[in-house]
Amino acid sequence: MSAVSVAPSTPLPTATKVPFGRLVLVEWRKMTDTRAGRTLLIISAGLLLLAMGIVVLVAALNDNFSVDLALWSQILVFPISLLTPVLAILIVTQEWGQRTHMVTFTLEPSRMRVIVAKLVAVVALVLALMAVAVLCGVIGNVLAAAFGGYDASWSLDGTMFGWTVVSQLLYFVMAFGLAMCLLSTPFSIVVVYTVQLILPIVVWTPLMAFFGWARDLIPFIDIGIATSPFMAQSITGQSTSLETSDYLALVTSILLWVVAPVVLGSMRVIKSELK
Repeated sequence: MSAVSVAPSTPLPTATKVPFGRLVLVEWRKMTDTRAGRTLLIISAGLLLLAMGIVVLVAALNDNFSVDLALWSQILVFPISLLTPVLAILIVTQEWGQRTHMVTFTLEPSRMRVIVAKLVAVVALVLALMAVAVLCGVIGNVLAAAFGGYDASWSLDGTMFGWTVVSQLLYFVMAFGLAMCLLSTPFSIVVVYTVQLILPIVVWTPLMAFFGWARDLIPFIDIGIATSPFMAQSITGQSTSLETSDYLALVTSILLWVVAPVVLGSMRVIKSELK
């Protein structure tokens, strides 16, 4: 009786994780290389050019008007950051609205790695926008000085610009966290712009103008108002004007609008059923 020979089994190929850098690049393309992303970036570029043109025109028509690089950077941050926070929302909500998240989490089962990759892409977007603001500020500074007939000033306070970058990072990460909590593009946009623009102008400012308790309470629940003393300190150069309450207000507002939405939103994305 002859023994039956069994061929050795072929080992299964070892699965390899998707490199994190590739995940970040994919999420960056989801955020910017779409019809909605390109439209927002094109409109933001148009607003940026419009702001530059207005400042250069004012400098050309007014002999007593001059702008330095620091002021240029502050001016140009607003038009490029007016609509682009929507990109931090779309990087989350467009997948859940179009149900492409099923493909994403199939190719990369670790949802936390996908969330972190999206967050890194959002931070990279903010840094890129700030770099564009400085570059356009340099160009605008040259043009305004040439048409206005004055010597260009290249002063740029690093502390002030640093707080500008920090405030933009906080707003974008806040939009990212709220989008994960809501998983709906319209609701997220309404909530983000209500918190970022409508409440400070329509509600917080009038309350702070008339009531002392509002001046003490509102910095703890609004990031923009909480960061304003630090921005003012960097402009005036005074190092003794800040109080303990200013630091507590900054930390509390960040915990309320940045940390809490990111943590709660991450938990919802991780535990949500794919359907």
